[in-house]
Amino acid sequence: MSVQKSALEVDICIIGAGSGGLSVAAGASQLGASVALVERHLMGGDCLNFGCVPSKALLAAGKSAHNMETAGRFGLTAVDPNAGAGVDVKAVRQHVRDVIAGIAPHDSVERFRALGVNVIEGAAKFTGPREVEVEVEIEDAGQSVTARRITARRFVIATGSSPFVPPIPGLDKAPFLTNETLFEYDDPMAHLIVIGGGPIGVEMSQAHQRLGVQVTLIEKHRILAKDDPEMATVVHNRLAKEGVNILTGCNVERITPDSGDGITVHLDDGQAISGSHILVAAGRKANVSGLNLEAANVDYSPRGIVVDRRLRTSNKKIFAIGDVAGGLQFTHVAGHHAGIVIRNALFRLPAKAKQTAIPWVTYTDPELAQVGLQETDARAEAGDIHILRFPFAENDRAQAERDTDGLIKIITAKNGRVLGVTIVGPHGGDLIQPWVLAVEQGLKIGAMAGAIWPYPTFGEVGHRAAGSYFVPKLFTDRTRAIVKFLSKFG
Repeated sequence: MSVQKSALEVDICIIGAGSGGLSVAAGASQLGASVALVERHLMGGDCLNFGCVPSKALLAAGKSAHNMETAGRFGLTAVDPNAGAGVDVKAVRQHVRDVIAGIAPHDSVERFRALGVNVIEGAAKFTGPREVEVEVEIEDAGQSVTARRITARRFVIATGSSPFVPPIPGLDKAPFLTNETLFEYDDPMAHLIVIGGGPIGVEMSQAHQRLGVQVTLIEKHRILAKDDPEMATVVHNRLAKEGVNILTGCNVERITPDSGDGITVHLDDGQAISGSHILVAAGRKANVSGLNLEAANVDYSPRGIVVDRRLRTSNKKIFAIGDVAGGLQFTHVAGHHAGIVIRNALFRLPAKAKQTAIPWVTYTDPELAQVGLQETDARAEAGDIHILRFPFAENDRAQAERDTDGLIKIITAKNGRVLGVTIVGPHGGDLIQPWVLAVEQGLKIGAMAGAIWPYPTFGEVGHRAAGSYFVPKLFTDRTRAIVKFLSKFG
């Protein structure tokens, strides 16, 4: 096998074509920098192919099925989507793939090459502090392999993360699924056992339950452990009401095969759960394997690559962004990181990544959205705090749409500054957006209470909660006395 080597020198080389890497590549190229973009697998990365996009498409299918089942709440004849012809599993999965295909051209090799980006399809590894090598097999060149050597003034590592598979005895012998294989699985499932109660596990549990699959969700702590416990309980109760069997406070000890194609999951409390399929959703691990980071003098740990506030690694010419940087693993965080890197790498501005006012959303029904401090951290930081709540059950739009589960919870400092907000309810991910601005800009609750909110909207829950801050101060004996005194003057 002959090996041919070619050299490429650019201003900036990005390793990984997920959302963060693509944003850096597009921005840098359009700003006039020469750019190389290396991707070993699929353009668009995890978000497009295995994460945000397909999971939300499957959740949408599940919600439609749920709406069919619950149409009676509007005086309509309910239809059980699992009766008669039932759920067409292949058609649902094709819907997911069609959604991916509709977005894929925006992230495609062709689009980025048209932007002037040198897109190289292959696996990159560092051979020095300012150099990577990419091996690319050329199919029409017989046995030859082309090795591209890329030198750059700056590098950006944006390789993302992948599913963490825990060392459970017997798991390696079970045909388990992860988010990277789940959406390509076209066969019907009888009983899906989900290991892990984080956002992925919870979202996929609800989606499959609504699409006619029996689901058992196993979590060693509580589901959605990083979210406000009070608000996560609302999601827990909804899933349980819809039929998801939620087992918390227990560990998986081992997995054994059943007769036929089934499996049994054995828990440390003595329970044995038999099912047809397993979905492992037990967290994520940073994709650092094969990069040969030692050659680049880049420090890393099992959590990911070590970066400073400017997202620089221990080699100041190399940046790391998104999931691989070991922080919050969200697509919008990777997008934010991309802007920080462009300012640092191209304009030499000492821009720093935000560490507060970063929202996140779990797209269950109801949605669970969070920004800023939660109650425990707020008490530790600010001491005397105020907690404001308002339920969707008292919101007119929620009543009209028969979608009243949930509430908003606002935490303010003693002086009224908004410290954190959690919303669990319909459209929570959209409703959190003005509160992101409030937390980021340090607005006081009066600014939110004084704004005019359109009626009837779900967003009014925030307005009503904000207004409740002033009720104890406004409706007092002193205020009544002032009004009575002023009324004497006509």
